[in-house]
Formats: sequence, structure tokens, C-alpha cells
Amino acid sequence: MATLSVVIPSLNDAEMLRHGLAALAAQTRAPDEIIVVDNGSDDDTADVARAAGARVVTEPVRGVLRATAAGFDAATGEVIGRLDADSRPAPDWAARLDRRFSADPTLTALTGTGTFYGGSRFWHFIGHHVYLGGYLFVFRAVIGHIPLFGSNFAIRRDAWRGIRPRVHVDDPRAHDDLDISLVLPPDAGIEFDPWLHVQVSARPFDSWAGFARRASWAFHIVGVNLREVPWLRRVWRCAQGRRDRRRRQRELGLRHPHRPGPLRRRARRAIADEEARPVNPA
Repeated sequence: MATLSVVIPSLNDAEMLRHGLAALAAQTRAPDEIIVVDNGSDDDTADVARAAGARVVTEPVRGVLRATAAGFDAATGEVIGRLDADSRPAPDWAARLDRRFSADPTLTALTGTGTFYGGSRFWHFIGHHVYLGGYLFVFRAVIGHIPLFGSNFAIRRDAWRGIRPRVHVDDPRAHDDLDISLVLPPDAGIEFDPWLHVQVSARPFDSWAGFARRASWAFHIVGVNLREVPWLRRVWRCAQGRRDRRRRQRELGLRHPHRPGPLRRRARRAIADEEARPVNPA
């Protein structure tokens, strides 16, 4: 069994954080540690976190990547899960992380998807199929492997320590999950699990300006990283890394039932199950 820390960066999100921490309290396998990174909040974020039994880490310099890095640096678990303040993980979220990382020592990072709450059904559809679906499809081609979804992923602590010097924490325009995705080594075992579910707020679609700003950060940090390692070299190295990982899995005698094959069919079934669940009140 792997020990699990969960890191949640939060800036003035006390009410949404309260729901997210309640969802973590209802897990079938309790996390070993929950860290809330207070990123300079003016509300009662820290009090909400402490009341739920979470450890509070303060990062006064605002920025999601900087707050994420502060939480990851402080985490003590062998695996570090990452949620946003508005993330509401499914009851088996922590258990699934434990099961997947314990079963495969070549697994470096695992990411899932999300369905949306709040807003209209139209934006729920757009959010899941266009926003998240497009993110996973487009950036996989750009960076050479599956990108991590910041509201729902986990990484081994040793892997984080290995990439920490390369993370662009001092860049105020850095897109946090993409930057971490881009600095992972080519042979990192990164997988998408369609059953690793969270609900996330539809608030990114409240403002076109906010949405555009977030998109500009994504393309900015991709450009920064591609200047460090050109695209063709990155894609080639990642392809070699996947072959090396498959070889290691064979040497370990691992049967790997989660390798993407009928990924879309599995994802559709998982999405249907998730959408049938009652949505927690906003």
C-alpha cells in the first residue's frame, strides 16, 4: 500500500474547499495526509482547512504553480494527489490511486477526467467534451505524452523531487499542470484513467476573458518548454521512453489492463456513470 498525500491549492475559495474536503472525508480509503496551500487568501480558507483536519501550508506569492509546488514540497506521502479547491472526488478516488500506484512501480503519474457542476447543461457538455477532451487530445500531440489534468492527477513524490528544479515556478504565466507534464522525463510512465473521477466547477466558462487568459498561459508555457527541448526531439524521446517502460513492465511480469486501447469506450461508460450520479450542491 502506497502512502498518499493530497495537495489542494486555494485562493479565496473557502466555500468550495469545504465541499471538496467533505468529499475527501467520505473516501473509501482515507488519504494519509491532506495539505491545503493558502495562496494569500483574504477569506477563511485556512480555518476551513484546519477544521477539516487538513495541514495548512502558506504560500504568499500568488500563482497556482507556485502554490502547487509549495504543497508538493511539503508532502510526505509516497504518492501526491492533486485536486483544486472546487474538485469533488468520487468516493473511490484515493483508493484507486493507491491501487494503481501500488500495482505498477513503473507508473510515474496518473490523471483522470472530470464532469462539471454549476452553470447550464450546455456548458457541462462543452466543458467535458470540448474543453477537457480537446485538452487531452491536442496537448498529447504537442508534448509527446498524456498531459496531466490539474484538477485530478497524482504523481510519485520521488518523481516530483526529480523534476522540481525544472519547474518554472518563477514564471507568473506558467500553466501549472502543463508545465509539470512537460518537464517529466521521456521514460516517465504517465497514464489516463477514465475511472479516476472528480466533479469540477463550471466557473471557467463564466468569463471569456478568464478563459482566454488561462488558454494563453497554456500556450505560453508550451512555448517556453519547447524552446528548451524542441518538439521533434521531445516526441522522439517520449516514444523511446514508452518502449523502455513496456520493457520494464515485461521484466517485472506485469499484466497491464489499463493501457489505452478501447479508451474511448471505457471513457464513455465512465462518463455515463458519473453523469447519472447526483451532483453535490454548489
